[in-house]
Amino acid sequence: MSLPAFGLGTFRLKGQTVFDTVTNALELGYRAIDTAQIYENEADIGRALAASPVKRDELYLTTKIWIDNFSHNKLIPSLKDSLSKLGTDRVDLTLIHWPSPANAVSMEEYLGALREAREQGLTRAIGVSNFTIALLRQAIGIVGAGELATNQIELSPYLQNRKVAEFARSQGVPITSYMTLAYGKVLNDPVLVKIAGNHGATPAQVALAWAMQQGYAVIPSSTKRENLASNIKARDLRLSDEDMAQIAALDRNDRQANPASLAPAWD
Repeated sequence: MSLPAFGLGTFRLKGQTVFDTVTNALELGYRAIDTAQIYENEADIGRALAASPVKRDELYLTTKIWIDNFSHNKLIPSLKDSLSKLGTDRVDLTLIHWPSPANAVSMEEYLGALREAREQGLTRAIGVSNFTIALLRQAIGIVGAGELATNQIELSPYLQNRKVAEFARSQGVPITSYMTLAYGKVLNDPVLVKIAGNHGATPAQVALAWAMQQGYAVIPSSTKRENLASNIKARDLRLSDEDMAQIAALDRNDRQANPASLAPAWD
């Protein structure tokens, strides 16, 4: 199963909120769910999946290993715990959430453990998140070409991350865009509003379609059913070359996710 172009992000959603969101999303046709150990919502997502008539084989589940679990003796047990919470015997994709701060655990160790998890059938694919060009080059050197299913990075009309995206493309590593709507900041952008009006669409649909049209996967999040229903329609929106060029000009290196304790030296 290849990386789905469209999925549901669950960052900052917990408890009944994430249960209801996942339930609504599945009813609306979402089939890819993205979570992480640090989100503390895997068990509630598992409850929603168990209550849904959608079969496990129709779903694409992604989780991410938190930095505290990078060591060889912790990574696989932590993933097994995630599987237990999600109510499944395997996920479709497991990512390293952030590069190890100050290289406290070597990349060889945590990617080696992640590769072992795949060999054990705990995850069907492996990948990384928040990796720069240098880190991505190092990771490919460790696991081999064609082994990384994605590099999940912040990417929006305001942070287009072209250097990383172009390098990843040159290496055959798909990009997953998170925060594609920049926490909603792009939704009032005059350019996106105008393009949306021309297409009878919403600015959110335009931003998501812009990312997907470049070959990126997207994982937008919303707690409102009407927004979930609207966002998924971005799959059917086709932007013109002029639209794409206008959005390309919005890049301003406006990064939303930049925690001092985790962030690498960005490209």
